[in-house]
Amino acid sequence: MPVAHMLEGPLSVDVLGRQDPELAEILLGELERQSTTLQLIAAENFTSPAVLAALGSPLANKYAEGYPGARHHGGCEIVDVAERIAVERAKALFGADHANVQSHSGSSAVLAAYAALLRPGDTVLAMGLPHGGHLTHGSPANFSGRWFDFVGYGVDPESGLIDHEQVRTLARTHRPKAIVCGSISYPRHIDYAAFREVADEVGAYLIADAAHPIGLVAGGAAPSPVPYADVVCATTHKVLRGPRGGMLLCGSELAERVDRAVFPFTQGGAQMHTIAAKAVAFGEAATPAFTAYAHQVVANARVLAQGLAAEGLAVTTGGTDTHLLTVDPAPLGVDGRTARGRLAAAGMVLDTCALPHPDVRGLRLGTAALTTQGMGEAETVRIAVLFATALRDESAGRGVREEVRDLTGRFPPYPAH
Repeated sequence: MPVAHMLEGPLSVDVLGRQDPELAEILLGELERQSTTLQLIAAENFTSPAVLAALGSPLANKYAEGYPGARHHGGCEIVDVAERIAVERAKALFGADHANVQSHSGSSAVLAAYAALLRPGDTVLAMGLPHGGHLTHGSPANFSGRWFDFVGYGVDPESGLIDHEQVRTLARTHRPKAIVCGSISYPRHIDYAAFREVADEVGAYLIADAAHPIGLVAGGAAPSPVPYADVVCATTHKVLRGPRGGMLLCGSELAERVDRAVFPFTQGGAQMHTIAAKAVAFGEAATPAFTAYAHQVVANARVLAQGLAAEGLAVTTGGTDTHLLTVDPAPLGVDGRTARGRLAAAGMVLDTCALPHPDVRGLRLGTAALTTQGMGEAETVRIAVLFATALRDESAGRGVREEVRDLTGRFPPYPAH
């Protein structure tokens, strides 16, 4: 089979259809779902066809334990070049001394950061899970909560903003080995300088879990944690619009420790097709078009927050600085889980999340994917109206679903060529 045919189209399932029609049907069904519903999950996005091409490339066949120039397998000359390109592009994009692009996920990147800097039993200060912390920030069901002694800081229940005085007080009281700043549902910019000040005061490492804002950082639409954090953990999907995976950024003094924490301590062979796809995404993110995209993502999120507030939903922190926002649908007479179900029936896919009130589940939504599709502020205003309509009246879901189908039809994620 000619190589050109193997790479002729990232969305083509012709070969799979002949070999395994059952799985081909599933792939087509998922493409149909993504193309006909609104993807409002804040952690999701659409990669470019170029990223998909790299993911489906012959690099998937190559075993490459180790790092460029020091692999445990032969025949790595070409994939070494791919990884070096990914590393250099990441360093240039984020202004970092060192980048490790091998982490399989954001959680894997956080695990490696902990492995590089901590020992089991060390105390770590991180955002508490009820306030927006990630599983890797101390959940008892996660390795982090089992191996380390986590202390959780939170947000002010009225403003929804990080309580920096509480952070300082807890740091002085518990003297953590590391402080983690980052959240899965915080809609405002993180004040990395304030966290750095506290970390320096108590002699702690500062780890920035920038999985959500890193794409905005790449596009100049959010402040960078790189000048402040000892280690930055991130994902390469979400707003960054690359393949599902993770990465770490750090200074040269921690480079060897971070690399050894990824391989051989926490991972084996690197996924070279994913690393090549990360390189593609870093290259795309370095363009003026991506800068414009990142700023449009934020503009759309702010319009969406304003629109939902105007429709009567309670928007936490009064708005957003980023791609995501969290809202309480209770003023419209529904709880978070009921709201998610009604919205799903109306073709709007999103998540529930904890809100800064005891036992209250709200909704977390983001604008990265719809902005990738080309939707702007006018469409976002309409989405806010449809959103509230579906929540107020369950019977209105069918009509909203038709409008959503029409909207996504005008802005397909992968337009036909």
